[in-house]
Amino acid sequence: MLNLIATSLSLRCQRVAALPLNLRICSTLSSTENQQTVQELYDLSVDIQKVRQLKGWVLHQNPAYTREVSNLLKDMGASGFIISRILADHPEAVLCHPEQMQAQRELWRIVCPNQKELVGIIEKFPASFFTCSSHHDNQRQNIAYFQSLNLNKRIITKLMASAPQSFSRPVEQNEVMVRALQQAYLELGGEEANMKVWLQKLLSQNPFVLLKSPEVLRQNLLFLRDKGFSTAELLHLISKLKGFVIELNPDSMRRSLAYSQETVGCSEAELRNIVLTCPALLYYPEDILAERFEGLLRAGISMSQIMGTPTLLELTTQIVNYRIQRLRERGYAVGAGSLEVLNGTKKNFEMSYGKLQLRTERPIFNPVAPLKVDD
Repeated sequence: MLNLIATSLSLRCQRVAALPLNLRICSTLSSTENQQTVQELYDLSVDIQKVRQLKGWVLHQNPAYTREVSNLLKDMGASGFIISRILADHPEAVLCHPEQMQAQRELWRIVCPNQKELVGIIEKFPASFFTCSSHHDNQRQNIAYFQSLNLNKRIITKLMASAPQSFSRPVEQNEVMVRALQQAYLELGGEEANMKVWLQKLLSQNPFVLLKSPEVLRQNLLFLRDKGFSTAELLHLISKLKGFVIELNPDSMRRSLAYSQETVGCSEAELRNIVLTCPALLYYPEDILAERFEGLLRAGISMSQIMGTPTLLELTTQIVNYRIQRLRERGYAVGAGSLEVLNGTKKNFEMSYGKLQLRTERPIFNPVAPLKVDD
């Protein structure tokens, strides 16, 4: 009997531990489903089976505020279909107290006054909006701080949606990281007049950059400087890496660069030029680089061609093979011609392919050839 009780308590503790920390204070766990919650979700056409399968613990919480969440979203202009989809993807929303939901709504309206746009954000990032945690003061202070930097409201909204952790923590931590980014930009020769635009672009491309340590940025820049990159080249790199310079570390970059140099058989100066054209070489691990190099070589592309268009290494082998096949169907000799036609996004490739097709179909006009006229 004691063993049975101990096992039951152990399982119960495991289920409580599985709850997100910010929701444990909002509700209590029951051994049976909250039938009122189940019925209200059913009335809203929410996929109950999906909720049970992925986040069944939500249905065991009490109290729950399903009707209040639905009314809030409906008041913001959300359709019944959108409401049901939000609650199916993020049923934890029903555990948030109505006062906290209203506080979040008022907070978000500071940076996103358009209710239709806000509903769209909640649909994509429900966890960023529905939270039972007591971080409203931090969120408000962080919003005020980013507004003081004259950042675009859309950038601040994107940061709040995709990296909510950076807004729930004390504003001082974000101030430290932003100052480190600004200082690095200026020390590398960036112009102060362009710094706001540069920072906005960096944060929009990688919102999680704020969650990293300034020391990581410093170490990575020191490593790249030791590799012979000039200050102007370093500024080019951190701008082109879209903030992912923070995601790197000297050891991984050292291994990737060593593998690329050995595979290509180039000098360090040549390697730097390749990296400036294709910064992806810094963060791809050796196994991915090996697959990309081997795939290009098997497709009949020479190493000198790869050096001339290194951005091909950013494409997967499957994409490269598909594009080469389409080009060959048009009679384009990949091994002899320019590889720029292979490069870029899907849209870029389709445009290049379309121009190539026009050139093969349209006859070249000869101004001195006699015109054919009907008798």
